[in-house]
Amino acid sequence: MISITEEIAVPSPPERVWQVISDPSAVVSCIGGAELGPSHDDGSFDGTLAIRFGGLRVKFAARVSLDLDEPEHRGVLSARGADGQGATRFSAGATFRVSEGETPGTSRVFCDGEIKLNGKLAKLIESGAGMVVSRMTKEFTEQLVSACAVPAEPLPPAPAEPTTQAPAAHPATGRGTPGPAGAQPRSTGLFARLRAWWAGRRGGRTAQAARPSENRNGEVLDQGGRR
Repeated sequence: MISITEEIAVPSPPERVWQVISDPSAVVSCIGGAELGPSHDDGSFDGTLAIRFGGLRVKFAARVSLDLDEPEHRGVLSARGADGQGATRFSAGATFRVSEGETPGTSRVFCDGEIKLNGKLAKLIESGAGMVVSRMTKEFTEQLVSACAVPAEPLPPAPAEPTTQAPAAHPATGRGTPGPAGAQPRSTGLFARLRAWWAGRRGGRTAQAARPSENRNGEVLDQGGRR
């Protein structure tokens, strides 16, 4: 006979731990080598478990029943089955419960059970059961803690930074289209003043260039008149 007495600390609230440990599919996902089969009308279900004992790997098939006490966070599990060749049969029973942990938001899972073996491989399995149970309990604890972890809430998206778009070019002139009143870019006013200044300079030079021509024409006329 193999006896199992375990206490597992889980850093999650009891409600969350019970939600996972009372779900057969979630529990099976925490046990390496275990698979969940079809369920039956009486609430029982089929399952398989492959266990390695030294160099020997044995696969057991079982029919499992689960009786849950929701308000007390307590359950009773019973199973019967045999290995693939039918040489070794077993029956198992276990009770488990979930209670508050030592600190708020944590839990403790208590499990007590017995496994009875009969057949060809019974003594071999019993001789190595201590190490096998210890290894499986460690793996189960790690997977249970991971499964019970409540996912963190996503952070709100960061506000988008305002972007300034350059004014679109006018199709005819290639210049930017003016914005709202009072929002004209400084560069546009500067270029306008430069163009006005340059136009004034060019106008002054044109006027100065025209006056000597007029004087020369006048002199010609005067000379022509005297002639």
